Amino acid sequence: MNSFDDKDQKKSNQFTIMKDDPIDGHPGYSGGGTISLENMSPLVVDPNEDKVWVDMGAMHARSEVEKRIKFVTDKEEVPNGKPYWLVWVTVERGEEGPYYHGVAASYLEVDREARRGFKILAEHVNRMDKSLKGRIVVNQMDDHSKKLLGDFLKEFNADYWKNSIDELKQAFA
Repeated sequence: MNSFDDKDQKKSNQFTIMKDDPIDGHPGYSGGGTISLENMSPLVVDPNEDKVWVDMGAMHARSEVEKRIKFVTDKEEVPNGKPYWLVWVTVERGEEGPYYHGVAASYLEVDREARRGFKILAEHVNRMDKSLKGRIVVNQMDDHSKKLLGDFLKEFNADYWKNSIDELKQAFA
């Protein structure tokens, strides 16, 4: 298994998106009804190339595989699509230290030549929410993609893996 190691691209080894609250200290805003994406990072799993990488652009649907692609909700419109998994990973801190709190995967297909792709945006948003809430949603992934993801999570930080709940470890067993 290879992580994203293209020399022309920066390799990101962080599971964070923003360090500070942009409205922190603002006297007229209480922050009620907001969520923090500080501990969430998106991973891209490419089962055809045996690669997994962190791609922070995915937070705004601008990952490397999503750029310059028009997405449709009908899979039939993307007959030559290449499968990918966009995986939302949330890290929290427990008594033993940081751990993988939530992991939820969403499917997409991209036909780079036709500049068309298939994805269900609502599914991606719902999976992001499930990850934030500490759920493990990887049962719909094919075995090969799931193995790539599990290996990446274990190798990325063995302590995060060790401190994670048994449900996560069993999902990748």
